[in-house]
Amino acid sequence: MSVATETRQGRALRLHDSDNVVVALETIAPGAVAEGVTATVRVPRGHKMATVAIPVGAPILKFGQIIGFATKLIAPGEWVHEHNVEMHAFARDYQFAEGATPTAMVPEAERATFKGFRRADGKVGTRNYIGILTSVNCSASVARFMAEEIVRSGILDDYPNIDGVIPLVHGGGCALDIKGEGYEVLKRTQWGYATNPNMGAVVMVGLGCEGFQIGRWKEAYGIQESETFRSMTIQETGGTKKTVQAGVESIRDMLPVVDRAKRETVPASEIVLALQCGGSDGYSGITANPALGYAADLLVRHGGTAILSETPEIYGAEHLLTRRAVNRAVGEKLVERIRWWEDYTERNKMEMNNNPSPGNKAGGLTTILEKSLGAAAKGGTTNLVEVYEYAEAVTAKGFVFMDTPGYDPVGATGQVAGGANVLCFTTGRGSAFGCKPTPSIKLATNPVVYKQMTDDMDINCGDILEGVSIEDKGREIFERVLAVASGERSKSELLGYGDAEFVPWTIGATM
Repeated sequence: MSVATETRQGRALRLHDSDNVVVALETIAPGAVAEGVTATVRVPRGHKMATVAIPVGAPILKFGQIIGFATKLIAPGEWVHEHNVEMHAFARDYQFAEGATPTAMVPEAERATFKGFRRADGKVGTRNYIGILTSVNCSASVARFMAEEIVRSGILDDYPNIDGVIPLVHGGGCALDIKGEGYEVLKRTQWGYATNPNMGAVVMVGLGCEGFQIGRWKEAYGIQESETFRSMTIQETGGTKKTVQAGVESIRDMLPVVDRAKRETVPASEIVLALQCGGSDGYSGITANPALGYAADLLVRHGGTAILSETPEIYGAEHLLTRRAVNRAVGEKLVERIRWWEDYTERNKMEMNNNPSPGNKAGGLTTILEKSLGAAAKGGTTNLVEVYEYAEAVTAKGFVFMDTPGYDPVGATGQVAGGANVLCFTTGRGSAFGCKPTPSIKLATNPVVYKQMTDDMDINCGDILEGVSIEDKGREIFERVLAVASGERSKSELLGYGDAEFVPWTIGATM
């Protein structure tokens, strides 16, 4: 990245030598000069200004990549956005595995550590929760009543090693094809949360007659009732009050068992880091996302795992990932998921360019191609070692991809179900988000949102615009990940976020 050019009147940033646009670091007024070009119209902060004449149909280049095509002649100094840019299909060379290179690993004796909860299955948690899962929306209120009763009783004060009791409720579980894709996704998601290392114990509560049967789910995964797992249904237990009472009694029995867990020093290789972005803006791909990518690279070199997701938000940038695949088969997996999304949006009478959102566009992003190029930067530079379907258990070490929607709560739910025990979330517009049982670290892409929402933002990545290096910011993020993994509370945790952000992906018709 080049150093920002500063003039008497305007500031802008050129991201690649081949680009025909620059990014305004502050609002550029008509007549102001930035990057040697005189603005002919007002260019908002974070938006793009043409530096040369761009003919009709010619590609718009940012990051050295195509982000769209001119719908009219764009003169130097013009604002480049929705009014003069469109997106259409174009060929991409996937170069499968051609850019894969050996990763320089940190020697084991020099690797970072954190303090986590070592579980019986060998996984390591960064938090120690008791979760109340629900098989269906009909049992959501009962799950909440259980958690509320535990909190109201004050009994958690006697168990300092427990982070809380959380009801993880959702709107599905019935009126779905029990042999279909949607059922399988929900089944994997529930199993993933039940076995996430940040869960010390789980109560599963259902209604009894729903499509998603607890008994069938337990049989599929060989789940047995134990001192850390209990299940019940409202109909069999005898109604709402009796079920709440039974659930509370189960949780009270679990509390001393879960409280036995103690933090111990473990290697950073036990961190599974979810990479998320939401409320993106024109700075996301310049500051927070590449800085998070650098932190992800550090984690991988220390033996850990980083999960990039949100397939609609790498659309148009997938060729940058396939060339980093360790082999062609991994790259083909990613392309297959892209093709699935093209078909999925078409049959639902949508298009991939429905993303970016109005807020993204107000922040300077014009097309999904532009958004994706910035979003993919969260994945750093190391090899892509595996591609997973939604909520599949992530078992590989290194940089991996999980197929999820771009909608943040749904995407993060898939990553946590896959085993993520820490999450980093970049935002330029100010997304409000938490993710129990996994702590969420919020990274602001610009100093304005960091200042406006300082109670929500953990790290200001906007100072990269003032000269802080991507490398230094990436190291800061990595150190914060270790600290939060060791028990330091993130801003979203301090605010109490995370109870309402469990949102499994609903696929298929609601019957």
